Amino acid sequence: MNRTSFIVTGAASVAAVSVPVTARAASIEDDLVTATGTIFGTLELPAARAPVPVVLLIAGSGPTDRDGNSSMLPGKNDALEQIADALAARGIASVRYDKRGVAVSAPAGGSEADLRFDAYVGDAIAWVRKLRADKRFSRLTIVGHSEGSLIGMIAAARASADGFVSLEGAGRPAGVVLREQIDKQTAAAPELRAQADHIIDELSAGRTVADPPPSLGALFRASVQPYLISWFRYDPAHEIAAVRGRAAIVQGTADVQVSLADGDRLHGALPSANYVVVQGMNHVLKHAPDTSTPAAIAAGYTNPDLPVEQPVIDTIAAVAR
Repeated sequence: MNRTSFIVTGAASVAAVSVPVTARAASIEDDLVTATGTIFGTLELPAARAPVPVVLLIAGSGPTDRDGNSSMLPGKNDALEQIADALAARGIASVRYDKRGVAVSAPAGGSEADLRFDAYVGDAIAWVRKLRADKRFSRLTIVGHSEGSLIGMIAAARASADGFVSLEGAGRPAGVVLREQIDKQTAAAPELRAQADHIIDELSAGRTVADPPPSLGALFRASVQPYLISWFRYDPAHEIAAVRGRAAIVQGTADVQVSLADGDRLHGALPSANYVVVQGMNHVLKHAPDTSTPAAIAAGYTNPDLPVEQPVIDTIAAVAR
């Protein structure tokens, strides 16, 4: 089931590689002990002689678990689990985990008002250090999806990962992307759009906003504003420029959350990265080209029988080896 994709190759390109397919040896529960509680994950080990390459998979924003599934959606997509299985079949180990505050790692999240974006970065770095100390593993690559892309690129630079792959990662500060998304949804409500713009301006300047309007309360509630401030201050294009080693940027043309402009901006900041554009791929890495209605978009997010697009697996494997 081959579909069209194209690759913009950077100066230090990742060559296409032929990888053997092996059996998966084991799926093992793993954990990371932190000061606020334990973060739980899954280690996938291939049936290959150690040491083997290992990939750290970082999920996207909100209540998205280690497998790539969000409790805010009515169905599963299992995208990260599918990636882990496919990598194991190619002799590459992986760890994916429930971020602090999510699923079984919920107790480690503490109070929402105390959570900051940097805590997620610190957790990723701690996983890198743990995996580096494990003699079963050789090269270490970080793969971040959506918000996990920003977490991953910062961690990759600070912890000197051997490789990094951005999957549907924003190329602009989160406040800019959020404003764009809200503007599209409030086109018929200019007053609400103006209120949202004002709140984003204030948060981007490091200031909280008292009493957001009820219609925007779920998004800008007081307890989450400190987190948004900590997140908005990062510019992905600036952060990815600090990544060393092999790198790739993967972007689908049917992503209604993150656009090709974001992939272009990331690649402009790190031209040595391979830039892979997958035709018809949506935000959760599935072939779902129909974006004509909300129902069509939702169908592509909640069907675990849709496989992750093959160029995603091929790109990660090329960087990881």
